[in-house]
Amino acid sequence: MKADQDSFFQKVYMVVRMIPRGKVTSYGAIARYLGSAGSSRMVGWAMNAAHQQKTPVPAQRVVNRNGFLTGKHHFGDANMMQQLLENEGIVIIDDKVQNLTEVFWDPSVELDL
Repeated sequence: MKADQDSFFQKVYMVVRMIPRGKVTSYGAIARYLGSAGSSRMVGWAMNAAHQQKTPVPAQRVVNRNGFLTGKHHFGDANMMQQLLENEGIVIIDDKVQNLTEVFWDPSVELDL
C-alpha cells in the first residue's frame, strides 16, 4: 500500500503545482480529477506531507470545498497559509476564501485528463 500511496501523493503534488498563482482548488476537486472521488481525505494527507518535497508544492492553494483554510495548522505559523494566499491577491476573512467562485480552479476543467 505504501507504494500506491506514494504514487497517489506524487500525482496530487503534480496537480497542485499546476494551480496558477491567485487561484485555489479543493481536496475533492483534486481527488475527482485523479479518478478517486472518494479520496479527498487522502489528498489532505498528501498536503500535510507536502513540505517534505524537494520541489515546492504550493499547498496553500488547496482549501476545503467551502473555501475554508482547513490545513492552516500544517504551515507552522497559524497565519502563514492566509498570508501566502493574500500575497497572491486572494481575500481571506475568518479563515475563508471570500471570492471562491471567482478564484476557484477546477483541474477537471482546466487540465486535459
